[in-house]
Amino acid sequence: MKVDLQARNRMNASRELKPKRLTNCHLIKGIEAGSEDIEILPNGLAFISSGLKYPGVPSFAPDKRGEILLIDLNEQNPRPVELRISRGFDLASFNPHGISTYIGDDDAVYLFVVNHPQYTSTVELFKYVEDDNSLVHLKTIKHELLPSVNDIVALSPDSFYATNDHYFTGLSLMLLEMFLGLSWTNVIYYSPKEVREVASGFYSANGINMSPDGQYVYVADLMDHNIHVLQKHANFSLTPLKVLQLDTLIDNISVDPYTGDIWIGCHINGFKLFFYDPENLPGSEVLRIQDILSEKPTISQVYVDDDGSVIQGSSVATVYGKKLLIGTVFHRALSCEL
Repeated sequence: MKVDLQARNRMNASRELKPKRLTNCHLIKGIEAGSEDIEILPNGLAFISSGLKYPGVPSFAPDKRGEILLIDLNEQNPRPVELRISRGFDLASFNPHGISTYIGDDDAVYLFVVNHPQYTSTVELFKYVEDDNSLVHLKTIKHELLPSVNDIVALSPDSFYATNDHYFTGLSLMLLEMFLGLSWTNVIYYSPKEVREVASGFYSANGINMSPDGQYVYVADLMDHNIHVLQKHANFSLTPLKVLQLDTLIDNISVDPYTGDIWIGCHINGFKLFFYDPENLPGSEVLRIQDILSEKPTISQVYVDDDGSVIQGSSVATVYGKKLLIGTVFHRALSCEL
């Protein structure tokens, strides 16, 4: 397929980086087919969405259904375990993407999961039961304003913001949209009483998260290489505040609950990701952003696997104490000591 110059630029098709490794890292055993998004609870339990099948992106386990894994970061050598899901939920078509947690007033843990059964988009709401490491399925949310959901940030036990990463559905139209550079994707506010668009004009709205005080929302535009900072209002509308331009394809956004620092999993070269070649693997990059609301935020490049020899296609980076977890769209997961 011929790719025009503009599309190549949006994919950073000629970008190369020098490696920057951390000294104390190891691959997490038991994760072979992706760790697209990771959410860590304050107690160190981490939820991992694994097994994503996504149009235009490879899968190393095409016949294996998706799963939610749990890992306890307080353990010396933690191993992921698959969370059992309550009866009645369609496990066969489970295809998890972005995830978000919400801790209720009664300390109940709610897990929101973007799901793509048969390549459609739903949001699945679960309650985590720690006693037997299971997820109780509460409801499936499907709406015409949520046609191509990528990521989600929970606002209450039944409301959230979600990003749509494409305007069209179906691989050929999605690729056309990407090559034409249409900025038609958006952020949707969902509650049982109201569903509406709250931000728009993104090339490909991807990761979304919120500041620890709940006043600001951060949205990654994958193909425009930037993070949008929006102010959140009492009625859940969003006002654009600033845009932080970066030179990388930004996937998921994690926020340190104590410092407010932003950690992002990035794709060095989108061309290598979308046009996968085993002889020219997509690499991984992790950035940390401090003081994003200031005039001059501090941007640090924390980790670079330039040639994908360790992990391919990093999609998320998140911290717990001195531990850094790096997840990928379709490959493995890495744990590093900072």
